[in-house]
Amino acid sequence: MLRQNDGNEMSDTRVAAIAAHQLTKCFHAVRAVDGVSFEVRDGEVFGFLGPNGAGKTTTINMLTGLARPTSGSLRILGHDVTRNIKKAQHWMGIVPDESNLYPELDGWENLCFCASLYGIRRREREARARELLEQFGLASVARRRFAAYSKGMKRKLTIAAGIIHRPRILFLDEPTTGIDVASAREIRQRLAGLNQSGTTIFLTTHYIEEAERLCHRIAFLVDGRLVRVDTLANLVQAVQDKHTVELSASGGLRRMRDPLRNAFPAGDFEELSETRMRVHTDRPLPLAPLIRLLEEHEIQVTEARLIRPSLEDVFLEITGLELARMKNDDNRPETKSM
Repeated sequence: MLRQNDGNEMSDTRVAAIAAHQLTKCFHAVRAVDGVSFEVRDGEVFGFLGPNGAGKTTTINMLTGLARPTSGSLRILGHDVTRNIKKAQHWMGIVPDESNLYPELDGWENLCFCASLYGIRRREREARARELLEQFGLASVARRRFAAYSKGMKRKLTIAAGIIHRPRILFLDEPTTGIDVASAREIRQRLAGLNQSGTTIFLTTHYIEEAERLCHRIAFLVDGRLVRVDTLANLVQAVQDKHTVELSASGGLRRMRDPLRNAFPAGDFEELSETRMRVHTDRPLPLAPLIRLLEEHEIQVTEARLIRPSLEDVFLEITGLELARMKNDDNRPETKSM
């Protein structure tokens, strides 16, 4: 039986895939990760969200043994690996944010070499390499040098290399950043399939829509601190009582800002353009009087639609950070380079 309180506590007959307690990482005077605690359930997709520089990569580096915690403890599948992560690494597949494959080798050679590092026998690793090349749509370029692959192809092969030994836990750091839409969609489908087959996935991302599509639970990390862990349903519930309607009109909406605010003081009017506006209220807003007012000013409303609350709204509500910072904040370098 599962029992969930705030999304951060877990009671389950199964052992947690990952259990981190007060993980902290300091680089001289900089506290990159500050007392982070969470559990990842066996078989779930766990999303780690935050702006650039929040400490996501540093956290994943500690979980996978690429960085040693300054303090705190870590258990993988019930085993305390705080000081010896290597004994758990054979359970892990690791896909870093930048490819770690060899540019001078072709796709086939890269996969076979990675399989050999896990002690997989030649016949088995060759069969597994063929299987993954087919699954990821790379069979036709298997003998092309990795350096000549497109960004999307490189990302797919890097993920294939990360799962060649069939790990129980897969760590992915920004798996779809900087690649084309079609490749990103295909990667998400592959990850969903892996999870359905039983693989636990720990995913860092700054793409809200990616977390919404893939994750069972989501953690928000800001300035090295964990501010919330919960299911998507519970997170969205926090902003369900806010109502947003988007209006499309023939034009002239900007000049209607003051008349609309005077007539509907309970509404927050967000101008998107001359032809689009969003109205935010704490309770359902009768549209007929609003549309009538616009028509009296010779503005024809062509569409009015209710906007469903999103994880972006939740993130803004909890952290006060705009989505633009999630995607574009480069003022603080990501701690992976430290």
